[in-house]
Formats: sequence, C-alpha cells, structure tokens
Amino acid sequence: MTVYGFFIGLQHLIVKLLHFGSVVRAIAPLKPMHQTSQNGGPATTVFTRETISVGACAVKLSDSNRSYRLDLFLVDRTPARRPFPVVVQPLRPRNLNRTDKLATMGAGSSTEAEREPLLVPSHAETNSPPVNSRVYGRRWLVLTLFSLLGFMQGMVWNFWGPIQNSAAHAYGFTKSDIAVLVLWGPVGFVPWLLFMWLMDKKGLRASLLLSAFFMLLGAALRSIPLTDHHFRRWMIHVGQLLNGLAGPTIMSAGPFLSTTWFAPDQRATATAVASLFSYLGSAASFVIGPLVVPAPNDTQAAMVAAVSDSSIRDRIQLVMYAELAAIAVLFAAVLLYFPSRPPMPPSVAAASQRLSYRNSICRLLSNLRFLMIALAYAVPTGVIAGWAGVLDMVLTQPSHVVQVDAGWIGFWSIVGGCVFGVAMARFADSIRGMLKLILVLMLAGASLSSTWFTLTCLSTFTHLPSTAAILYTSCILLGIFINSSVPIFFELFIETVYPVPEGITCGVVTFLGNLVTGLLLFFLTFYCTDVSWLNWCLTGSCLFSLVLILFFRESYDRLYLDVFVSV
Repeated sequence: MTVYGFFIGLQHLIVKLLHFGSVVRAIAPLKPMHQTSQNGGPATTVFTRETISVGACAVKLSDSNRSYRLDLFLVDRTPARRPFPVVVQPLRPRNLNRTDKLATMGAGSSTEAEREPLLVPSHAETNSPPVNSRVYGRRWLVLTLFSLLGFMQGMVWNFWGPIQNSAAHAYGFTKSDIAVLVLWGPVGFVPWLLFMWLMDKKGLRASLLLSAFFMLLGAALRSIPLTDHHFRRWMIHVGQLLNGLAGPTIMSAGPFLSTTWFAPDQRATATAVASLFSYLGSAASFVIGPLVVPAPNDTQAAMVAAVSDSSIRDRIQLVMYAELAAIAVLFAAVLLYFPSRPPMPPSVAAASQRLSYRNSICRLLSNLRFLMIALAYAVPTGVIAGWAGVLDMVLTQPSHVVQVDAGWIGFWSIVGGCVFGVAMARFADSIRGMLKLILVLMLAGASLSSTWFTLTCLSTFTHLPSTAAILYTSCILLGIFINSSVPIFFELFIETVYPVPEGITCGVVTFLGNLVTGLLLFFLTFYCTDVSWLNWCLTGSCLFSLVLILFFRESYDRLYLDVFVSV
C-alpha cells in the first residue's frame, strides 16, 4: 500500500464516518507534491489544497501488518496555494492472529486498539499555539445595543412612507417627495467603502459610534421647529440623508458582531437578531406613524383646513422628538460601553487570520460564485425594501385600502419575517450545512406569495377576490419569506468567501441591495401615477433569485474550520 493510496482511502473513511451533512461536500481531493524522509524517520507527504485549511487532528488506523498515525498540521489560510504536511508514521509492527483478522472483517469482537477513537486531539509539535476560546455574558448587552440602534435607524428611514397623506397636508410633500425621502436611505450607502475600511482597521466600536453620531445629528436637524416650510422641508431631507449614512454599518455589521462575540452554534441566531432589528424598526413605523398622526380623511375638517394641518404637524413633531430622545440615549450608551471585541475569541474562526482590506475586495469581485449569490440576495431584498417604503401608495391606489390598514399590513409582514427569520436561524444553528435548502424553500414561498399578491391587486382583470383578508395574508407571507431569508443569506456569504472579513462581505452585498432599492425609487419618482409595475418587479425578483440559488454550489469553509480544529 503506497502512502498516497493509504491517505486517499483514509480520507474516504473519515468522510463516511463523520456525517457532517453538507459540510463533507467542502472536502476537496488532495494532490501529493513530494515525499520526504530524514534519518530513517517517518515519511512526510506534502499535499496541497486551494480552498480549505485543515485543522490539527490525529487519526489512528490499522492494516494487516502495522498501525499508522496520521497528523494534519494547521496552516495559515492565505489566498495563495499553500501546502500542508501530512505525516504518516508507522507506530509498531504487529502480527494479527485469527481473532484480529475476523475483527478486521467485521466477523468478530474488536480489539482494544481498534476501539480507540478515530479522531483524537493531536499532541504533535506544531508551530501554531492552541486557540483558547471563551464566550462572555456581556455579548448579549453588545447585541442589544447594536440591535436597538438598528431598530431606530429603520424607524427613522421608514417614517414618511406610512403617513404620506398626512405629510402632504402638513408640509406639502408630493408623492415624488415621499419617494425621495425613502431614497435617502440607499443614497447613504454611497460611501460604504469608507465605513467598511473603518470597521476593518479600527473595529466595530469606531464605525458604530460614527454611525450613531450621524443618526443623532440627522434626528436633531429634522426636529428643529422652523416656521418656514420650504426651509423645513430641506432640513428634513438633510436629516434623512444623515440617517441613511448610518446604514452601511447598521445593516452589514451583524455577521461581524456574531462571529466576534458568539460561539459557532449561536452565530446564525445572533446574525438574525442583529440584522433583522432594523427591519423591525421599519415595521414599528407602519404602526406608530398612522396611530399617532391622524390621516386627513379622518379629520372632520368642515371647519378650517388650516386647523387640521396644524394638528397633523404637531403630531409629526411629537414623534420626531421621541425618536430624537431614543437615539440620544442609545448614542450615550454606545459611547460609555461598546467594546470592539471580547478579551478572548469565542471560536477558532474568530481567532483566525483574515485577508487584508484590499485583498478582500479583489477576492469578492473576482469570485463568480459570490457574485451569483450576491445578486440572488440583492435583487429581491432591494426590491421589497423600496416596495415596502411606499406600501401605502401601493395599497391605497388600486385596492382602496386606508392609511391605517396599509400600515398594519406592512407591520405584520415585517414582524412575521423577523420572528420567522430568528426561528429559521436557530434551526440553521442546530442543523449546520443546510443553508441552501432553507433558502430554496423560502424563495419558492416568496415567489408564490408575490404572484398571489400581484394578481389580487389586478382583480379587475383576473377576477380574483380582493378582500382585506387576502391582502393581509399574501402580503404577510411575502414579508415572512423574503425578510427571514436575510440572515440565512448572510451566513452563506460568510461561509462561501471565508477568510474574507464578515463586515466587508456583508458591506458589499448590502450596498448592492441598496443600489437596487435606489434604482427602483429613482424610477418611481418619474412613474408614480400607476405603481402596479412595482408588484411585477417584486414577483420577477423572487423568481430570478430562486433560479440563481438552485444553480448555486454551496460550500462551508468557516464551519469546516471550526468543526475540525475543535475536534
């Protein structure tokens, strides 16, 4: 038996025994480069791998003549093609008696040596020191502060869409103005490279403090009670833009936070909470705005229109003051306590060396598999973000839904997506290696729900029943399937392009998603009379994403590292 043949047979045996689900598909064949032997010592065969580093472990196996010990030494993960040594060392010759031969064939009792664990920690001398990992209870406080900032950023961004009718009477906003106010969120992603560089070089604390400061400044500017309505509208636009500048960090740093602070079996759940709270803030604006700010058709304005407009402005001002106070408290909390990272990493992946900022950008833009799944994420999430921002406009025109009911539909669709997203992330933590299957099921459900909603809104042509219950059900299911896929997409991004830093990876995809949202809202400013085309864009985006995911070849490089190194 040659060393290469022995190793290939051993690799197949390990794959059959471990049962790591889809993780084993990430194990690529190894190719021998050369063999070395010094002073009659053990033979060392050097193999190469392009995609995955192998963790430090030892395997003990027996053939008919002797036992072998196989040591796999961990090496640094770099973009270059690096070899790692595999040492196959004969331990001691031994003669097999008849019982041993029967045990080898599976026809008798096994010996004590054969009952030893197949995978045991390696005590071979290596150049890499052992990685000590620990999780801290303060991680929940860090996650809470980050999530609440995301909640407020989403609430401020989606403030004007649910009360567009009231804003038109109070400040003279047109439908194009409302679309522009929502558009400032995607525009805030223009300097996303700066925020990703700051996160990579200075840590999450510096990037989050800058984002929180922009949110505080924007909330303060738009809350100044100016009497000049023209200048007041400009201040509101500036405030919305500053709030949008916080988006690159708030919407893309969730996976970076989960990897930095949480253990591997809690990462997907922490990613879901951190990334979905901004969606939950958008959902809260669907309820708070219409409930606090009265709609023009609810005011019995037989007296004077000026009185009702003044009342609407007072209520809008009250909500903006409350949001300013909440953001100020959160900014002070982050300033007082928000460490960039824990004293000790929670996992091997968190302690591993990552690519530099420049190499990461080059790696992402040249990786066709990443670009494929990035489009699968950016198109449907970008379209539904723009669609949800003007949901009141979408529902009130063809279906004659009042402002309050449209707000409740938007609220439950986003809340359902957040709750279901956290549940699916927790499920993904328990069955690692099944992210693609989960995404296929979610996008298939989103495609069916969006088609149902689009055809329902065209009931005059399709003759389908268009009741409030049907609109509620189809819209809520649509929000559940698309919004809950966001953390699953994020985790699959990280697994696909590891060791690219999480913040840079998610920064790229959230920029693409906001680019799609910006293009959609830009066209909406010109074609705002009939918005039924938005529903068709939503249906087409879901089908497009489903096709891309079906042809996507998944891999789990980060999970592979955590599982095998921690064995």
